Amino acid sequence: MNDAFDLRGESHIEVYKFRAGAIIIATLLALVIQASFPIHFAKASILDFPLMVTIYFGLSRRNPSTGLLLGMVIGLLRDSLSAVLLGLYGIAGTIIGYFASSIGARLDTEHPAARFALTAAFFVAHQGLIVVTRRILLAQPEPWFNTHLFIAALCNALVSVFVFLLLDRLRKN
Repeated sequence: MNDAFDLRGESHIEVYKFRAGAIIIATLLALVIQASFPIHFAKASILDFPLMVTIYFGLSRRNPSTGLLLGMVIGLLRDSLSAVLLGLYGIAGTIIGYFASSIGARLDTEHPAARFALTAAFFVAHQGLIVVTRRILLAQPEPWFNTHLFIAALCNALVSVFVFLLLDRLRKN
């Protein structure tokens, strides 16, 4: 019998383990880059490195509980470093972390095209969650989808393919 399938015909998707402190170091590095890049490079403000880290570890760890908690922690840390109201990125990060882990548990997300497409979709969903939160909870007018969001989603998806390749090196063999 093929090792990739069990008796029920479902494929086994490997859950990756990471070196000690890899998630913490990657998270802190992403937050530092997110806080410092836009100061030196104005165009870099469209990149969302903490979201990329949330998506990567959610897809790799494949456990909705840890994805949810990681998204919440990264989102709240990002809220504390930015001028945004505390909790806005925490709410969106929690939901994205949960869905990334849930999808990662069902699909093999190792191919760069899958990573590109998932990151673009999660980026749009993340921005949509922020817009909905601001409109409903804060009664602030926010624009929905526009060209800037589409360009930012493509840029984030393209950069994430390379960031994910770097983060792949933190896995245990």
